[in-house]
Amino acid sequence: MERPRTVADKIPGYDYGSANVAKSPITLQEFEQLKHSATFTEEDEHWLRVAGDILADQTEELVGKWREVIAAQNHLARYSQKPDGEKDARYSERSGLRFQQWVLDTCLRPYDQDWLNYQQEMALRHTSVKKNKTDNVRSAPTIHLRHVIAFNAVLG
Repeated sequence: MERPRTVADKIPGYDYGSANVAKSPITLQEFEQLKHSATFTEEDEHWLRVAGDILADQTEELVGKWREVIAAQNHLARYSQKPDGEKDARYSERSGLRFQQWVLDTCLRPYDQDWLNYQQEMALRHTSVKKNKTDNVRSAPTIHLRHVIAFNAVLG
């Protein structure tokens, strides 16, 4: 089996496929239903794979652009800042690598149970259940779902 592409040899806090990752409450059958609801097809998967190959060496720039959008809006920037409002460089670097890896995983990984589980893990890391714990930082305790949903317009 081919080793999955990664943005770095070591990505702190990236534990895709490990027993440490939360189990998704969504079954593979339910995931198939969600894909149908979103009209997501095998052709879409194909083009994501193509996009992943193209974006593989551009993830840092892509995530950098997305983070510029976040940094320019105080109500979004606060989610990754220290309580005093200052940027946490260590957290920014570590979470940035995971964000870059998310691009590759979304495009290139098979949509199987490990993929579903990691989506759940990332979701929890945006809530008070796991936010700030992966990198042992002090920041806002949760990222409000309304901002996650709205930011999808930037991602897409």
